[in-house]
Amino acid sequence: MKKDVAVIGGGMTIFRRRLKETGKELSFLAAKMAMEDAGIQKDDIDMIVMGTAPDAFDGIHMKGENLLDGAAGAGKPYVRVFNGGGTGVFAPIAGWWHVASGVADVCLVVAEEKMGSCYPHPQTAFQHIWDPVLDRPLHPNLVWLFAMEMNRYMTVHGIKKEDIARVAVKNKRNAVGHPCAQLADPNITVDDVLNSEMMAWPVQRLDISPPSDGAAALLFCSEDVVRQYTDDPVWVGGVGWNIDSTMWTNRDLYFPRYVAHAAKMAYKMAGIVNPRKEIDFAEPYDPFDYKELHHMEGLLLCDKGEAPILTREGVTQRDGDMPICPSGGLLGVGNPIAATMGQKVCELYWQLAGKAGKRQIPTNPRVGVGQAWGDIMQMATVMVLKR
Repeated sequence: MKKDVAVIGGGMTIFRRRLKETGKELSFLAAKMAMEDAGIQKDDIDMIVMGTAPDAFDGIHMKGENLLDGAAGAGKPYVRVFNGGGTGVFAPIAGWWHVASGVADVCLVVAEEKMGSCYPHPQTAFQHIWDPVLDRPLHPNLVWLFAMEMNRYMTVHGIKKEDIARVAVKNKRNAVGHPCAQLADPNITVDDVLNSEMMAWPVQRLDISPPSDGAAALLFCSEDVVRQYTDDPVWVGGVGWNIDSTMWTNRDLYFPRYVAHAAKMAYKMAGIVNPRKEIDFAEPYDPFDYKELHHMEGLLLCDKGEAPILTREGVTQRDGDMPICPSGGLLGVGNPIAATMGQKVCELYWQLAGKAGKRQIPTNPRVGVGQAWGDIMQMATVMVLKR
């Protein structure tokens, strides 16, 4: 019988490019903060889940094993999961299922990424993800691939670039209240985004989240023992994941159907029938500003093409009717691939537990959804937390 699972602690390092700490040290810092937050010791932890994406970032084959000591994994059951950018929510999903199944009463999930070790740039790690016959002769990179998706999204719905730029402005301003933020900016404007360097039309430099190093950690606890640690737990309501075809040329990129499938899976488990009315805030994955809008629609929080309108009208502001990325997201806090668990699930926990500090949503939220996105525009992972 599936057990109910609670989140009882979270931790997160600062996000920066080329931090001096090793991935093992970053993992230790995040894990230590989560354990201190929950008031537990290493001996109380039954097993560890490690989330970390390409080995190429750290430059160590099987880097999950290399990170084991920093993640409190020595001498304990330990597993690494990864599916590119989706890892930021898939790692906590893996932590959930180890507790929900009864295998563990307390599971520590640590997500790490040391992107700064990849020279000359983190993009180098993605040179070998392409089909060697159909894609690689074109010498693709992620920026121009996502530029095609952004262009398709804008074209289908007649979206103006300034409506997308508002997402970058909102998130970089939201990040001002985040102690780990890399690119917080209280004064950024839409014109700043529109006047930034063109990378691959229509993507400009300030449309993109910054490469980062960092780590985050969460502690998941069974209903059987949770009262030993807290009288006001935050519960996992539902989880979902879905992956589409790797052949991105076979999909209409204007709508992320894999996100909708993953969201429906999570909502069904959480008993959510009308996500627009039953979800108080969301942390969709925002490595590019258009992706927040794309993923809002994939999460069924609005109709197709409606997300830019809601953003323009202020609905998605922290004090709006549907706060989106109150953490500052990847655009404001930073984008160490797997470690974005810090913005996407840790933030749900902190907001619901009333621990978000200057970022706290003023409306006393009760239900939040976090989502991550990975691989070649095809992987979605979703988690719903509830009070």
